[in-house]
Amino acid sequence: MNPFKKVNTKFKDAIRDKAISRAETRIVLAQKNPEDFSEEQLEVIVQEEEAKIYSTIKEKGILAVLAVLGIGIFG
Repeated sequence: MNPFKKVNTKFKDAIRDKAISRAETRIVLAQKNPEDFSEEQLEVIVQEEEAKIYSTIKEKGILAVLAVLGIGIFG
């Protein structure tokens, strides 16, 4: 497997996991339960959080974000 593809997959998975975590926090802060939302609404919230993360990546640079997410390029 191409090492860059492996990093890309880890990167996307880490972003998704972080976005889900942020979405859960956002729901709790709104004093709601995930059950209060449809699957489509939850997906929209997660996608919004992913967009915020990607925006941060553009601002701070990919290597800094990889380090924060704990993703190594060579391992």
